[in-house]
Amino acid sequence: MFAPGLLSGRRALITGGGTGLGRAIARRYLQLGARIAICGRRLAVLEETAAALRAEIPGADIAVYACDVRDPAAVEAMLDAVFAEGAPDILVNNAGTNIRNRPETYKLEDWHSIINTNLTSGMLASQAAYPYLKAHGCGRVINNGSMLSIFGLPLHVAYGASKGGVVQMTKSTAAAWAADGITVNVILPGWIDTDLTRKARQDMAGLNDNVLARTPSKRWGLPADFEGIAAFLASDAAAFITGVAIPVDGGYSVQG
Repeated sequence: MFAPGLLSGRRALITGGGTGLGRAIARRYLQLGARIAICGRRLAVLEETAAALRAEIPGADIAVYACDVRDPAAVEAMLDAVFAEGAPDILVNNAGTNIRNRPETYKLEDWHSIINTNLTSGMLASQAAYPYLKAHGCGRVINNGSMLSIFGLPLHVAYGASKGGVVQMTKSTAAAWAADGITVNVILPGWIDTDLTRKARQDMAGLNDNVLARTPSKRWGLPADFEGIAAFLASDAAAFITGVAIPVDGGYSVQG
């Protein structure tokens, strides 16, 4: 689908890069010739991912950094370490989590945890990366939103708020940084088969059947379904695309 050297000479930092969508994007970027840095809270998971990708892709250049993206000091220290090894010109803000509960009983500490992980971390990383992206003159920021950026579900008050915020953050930073040659876009995953959604299927009776009934493609998405759009948005082919939210959901969001 893409030329093997599409991202040659590029370096990408992917938060939450050890599992799920982050791992799939890292894999595709490596296949296309990019150098990769992945970060997350669980160093063992990151190291396992790096080892697997090195075994699969000869010459894969992948570094790992343990970091709690909710902690501003930890994010700054991690980015300093990443930049010391070669500043990235692609930033993928992918770190995310969820705690499900009804709005009237949602704990404030859980609210802050979700907002800080899913939304604030992306702003912290984007701010720190900005001078390096600007220096390249062709920087790319790719944020990970959700279909809950545009829909609501009763048990996802904090998650939905955080992902709606990601879309607005994307639009504002895109408008601010376009003159610097930096594009900022957001991918909106639909129902994707990941650890998070497997837990959701256990907790929410009928979820699997409801998703399949509404999705025109009649299947759950896979992390690999995001490799193409993430590669495109990181490439020169997307140089004039910024501030947009792109659903990758098998048609789920077009159903009334």
